[in-house]
Amino acid sequence: MTITTRLFGRSGPLVTQVGLGGEGVLRTHGREQEAKAVIEQAAAQGITYFDSAQAYAGSQGYYGNFWRSHQELRPGIFQTSKSAARNYRGAKADLAESLEIMGLDRLDLWQIHDLRTRQDIEEMEGPSGALRAFEEAKDTGRVRFLGVTGHHAPKILEHAVKNWPVDSVLMPVNPAEAVLGGFLDRVMAAAKDRSLAVIGMKVLGGSHYISPEDGVTAELLLRFALSREVSTIIVGCASAREVQALARVGTQFQPLAAEEEKKLLELFRPQARRMAYYRGVI
Repeated sequence: MTITTRLFGRSGPLVTQVGLGGEGVLRTHGREQEAKAVIEQAAAQGITYFDSAQAYAGSQGYYGNFWRSHQELRPGIFQTSKSAARNYRGAKADLAESLEIMGLDRLDLWQIHDLRTRQDIEEMEGPSGALRAFEEAKDTGRVRFLGVTGHHAPKILEHAVKNWPVDSVLMPVNPAEAVLGGFLDRVMAAAKDRSLAVIGMKVLGGSHYISPEDGVTAELLLRFALSREVSTIIVGCASAREVQALARVGTQFQPLAAEEEKKLLELFRPQARRMAYYRGVI
């Protein structure tokens, strides 16, 4: 059996509905063998979407080491990275460094990382802002698609989704967000209006506040996220075994029934704000 694929945005390409996140063991330094095992297992399981960022410790280097020794796999891989630079020169430098470290001529997706504040927007859109560097990178073929990411403030991310020349948005998708509103209604609707790809992150967010006796498993939360209108969801993994579990959900996914979702939201409702620890404002 193979992992189900979904269109990335309106017309593709196809990507696996579960992807390897840049957190977990990849967001470390000096753990090359463990990182290699995780990336290797993801590729072996047929995962095609690989997440990374300039800010994620050694993740880009781990990928670079792997792709240089497995160049035959590269044509089927959708490799992403991100830059948190808000100015033109910084973003250009980040892209050059990302490509060099990962040994790539082009990124499949380059994302504006962690948009949080009105000041971020003003800096990005200014005459010396990073938005111009992102557009140039796509125009010159150094990146295939552009994206924006955020988990801090739905209104800020919504502005970017509505007004910037991006092809995707990476945002939190979990039951706490369904309770709180903002990302899964306004931002999701704005993305769909423009046919952007939606990538789910923090799909396990806050679940440690739920008692194990309530039966909220990682599989259940992955199913919740995959039941939304997303192109893929990403999860950081600490071991090959965790990658196997992620791939298994991607292969055997069944949408949540209405009663399952209702029960899940009721469990998250009392502590939803606390569970969305990564937010700054509602």
